[in-house]
Amino acid sequence: MSQEKRVQKEQSKWMQGKGPMSDVVISSRARLARNLADFSFPSREQKEDLQEVSRQVVEALQDLPYRLDFLALDQLSELEKKALVERHLMSINQAGPGPEKGLALDRDQMISIMVNEEDHLRIQVLYPGMQLQDALRLVDEVDDALEQKLKYAFQEKWGYLTCCPTNLGTGLRVSVMVHLPGLKMTGNLQQTLQLVARLGLAVRGLYGEGSESAGNVFQLSNQTSLGLREEEIVDNISGVIDQVVEKERQARQELLQQREVDIKDRIWRAYGLLAYARRITSEEAIALLSDLKMGIDLQIIEGIDSSILSQLMVLIRPATLQLINNRELDEAQRDIKRAELIKEKLGGGEKHVR
Repeated sequence: MSQEKRVQKEQSKWMQGKGPMSDVVISSRARLARNLADFSFPSREQKEDLQEVSRQVVEALQDLPYRLDFLALDQLSELEKKALVERHLMSINQAGPGPEKGLALDRDQMISIMVNEEDHLRIQVLYPGMQLQDALRLVDEVDDALEQKLKYAFQEKWGYLTCCPTNLGTGLRVSVMVHLPGLKMTGNLQQTLQLVARLGLAVRGLYGEGSESAGNVFQLSNQTSLGLREEEIVDNISGVIDQVVEKERQARQELLQQREVDIKDRIWRAYGLLAYARRITSEEAIALLSDLKMGIDLQIIEGIDSSILSQLMVLIRPATLQLINNRELDEAQRDIKRAELIKEKLGGGEKHVR
């Protein structure tokens, strides 16, 4: 697959949403930060040395048991880089200016490796639903294979050396993307997120650090990795996520029991607008899709795949939408094309709501 086609691929496997707890958990991510021993951190390194880092990584990729293609980011358009961010395959920081940046992707776009971001390597695995153990297993396999070819910066006392001190130790950051409309509607969202923070997790928006929440979607992740084994980090966050999922499911049932007509009316209206609108903004669409997904998961709406939010929250974003249409679009044109895409994904508005 060519570099252009790899970037333009509409669906990443994590967007299919067919994992455990997928009524609440959209995706699971495991990411390892690594640096090469003989080089300074990317922010302090000269371009020639970053070129050598990139060369060594590309060479190491050839011997991996996984087929990963390397994309040189300076050969991509700004639109293509933004689309990769929208798909959660690389960070906003990686899409910004800087020499010798790259991204390695497998065919399913579940494995992505950022090269010369904040660290020399950010090895990431994304799974649909609550599959942190599987994500950890796969990211460790990729990391072990790379470590056979690359000399990592490591000290016995501090573990893997990273640019940010919070990544010292294992270098592991695990995060879970959760959909919490029930807690928002019952007024219990802030209390729950404060509890999550007290239990040691970071709460971030749709695109991680510094981003805003959209569609009642949040990313919950560990804050530090020093002094903990990888399994302990995953077990800790899994225990918190279990509590969050339980609270969200209870909130949805409470809404059905106490405000059934209002909730069904809200879901029906969301469906109607999404299925029949002729133009729609990104912000409005994400909010309505949040209501629609809750209706699907509560079996109020039938005949629509439950992964609709996972898919459309990416496909309707500005850069991805323009790549799908193979041309640049102004804001008004994007609103029209977004409405057309949503109607197509919903089956032309021919589904039935109970």
